[in-house]
Amino acid sequence: MIGRKIRRDDRITILSGAGISAESGVPTFRGEDGLWKGYDATQLATPQAFARDPQKVLEWYTWRRKLIAECNPNAAHNAIAALEDAGYDVTVITQNVDNLHRRAGSRKIVELHGNIFKLRCSGGCSGIITISEETPPENIPRACPACGLLLRPHIVWFGEFLYPEDVSAAHCRLANTDFLFIVGTSGVVHPAASFGYLAKEAGAYVVEINIELTPLSEMVDATLIGRAGEILPKIFEPLLGAK
Repeated sequence: MIGRKIRRDDRITILSGAGISAESGVPTFRGEDGLWKGYDATQLATPQAFARDPQKVLEWYTWRRKLIAECNPNAAHNAIAALEDAGYDVTVITQNVDNLHRRAGSRKIVELHGNIFKLRCSGGCSGIITISEETPPENIPRACPACGLLLRPHIVWFGEFLYPEDVSAAHCRLANTDFLFIVGTSGVVHPAASFGYLAKEAGAYVVEINIELTPLSEMVDATLIGRAGEILPKIFEPLLGAK
């Protein structure tokens, strides 16, 4: 069993994608899931859309936050957080923006695409503001407290580059991990699609968990087909029993 291969001092990394959040009911915001007043994600999640009509983009994100706030971490999120609570060296690298890993209790997280419950200055100020899932839309701040410019979602939009510090943190962890679990990600979106190869080249044992095979399936050490919420708790159970 994979869980029994893990030792107390091993470094464990989780690369999570949309699949783990889908088990919590988080919409993909693509296709029919993402339609809002006739718009889809590719029309609204861009710097050009924000520059053209910031109010419309902000209203769309308010709608998205409401849908996500009604979702809860699932058994996969909880198992990952429980492993960290048990004293294991666990880092989550996530492509998701829904905050579910943090709500489950994970603390060491690299959010590659940002976080929908955070805001930052549209003018480039370095400060980031966190809002809670319970914050009413009318209480969400609009202006940057440092310079007064409009705040925007702390999200990497289409056409934008990932934050170099996040990519650097991810690369550093992947080069120094013993186990990499690739959970619910398609293996086609870069740069995350290359992360399994980076960890493998550095000597990590790489496990893929997905409901179907992906382009990564041929390079990993083990592919487990099924729901992360069913598989991860079983893998980590022997570790949690040996605190």
